[in-house]
Amino acid sequence: MKKLFLAFVFLIGLSATAQTSKELIGKWQLVKWTKKGKEKSIQDYFKTDQVFQVFKENGDFDSLVGDESHKAKWKLSKDNSELTIISVLLPIKFTIDYFDSQKRVITSSQVGTFEYKKVAD
Repeated sequence: MKKLFLAFVFLIGLSATAQTSKELIGKWQLVKWTKKGKEKSIQDYFKTDQVFQVFKENGDFDSLVGDESHKAKWKLSKDNSELTIISVLLPIKFTIDYFDSQKRVITSSQVGTFEYKKVAD
């Protein structure tokens, strides 16, 4: 259960620099995870470096960890400062630290800061 929660958390991302949900649509790969100032190993924790978030226009969201896939919904706050992923279990909120067309950095007080890069589908 903890890994499922963290998988959703890690697969969430965005930023608060006047970007919109339009730029969020697509596939994003987790490239860096920092918690309490220390970089964590994506490979060690997930047993793969293939950790992705896929945002779709209709609000659907896929969390991909290796060959596992978890479905959820996503929404962006009106001011583009917060991203919420709504899974079957609970909503997970992230503060958007940075976001452009190729890079996203988001933070959750519970699990840390995540950096994503946009990849081709």
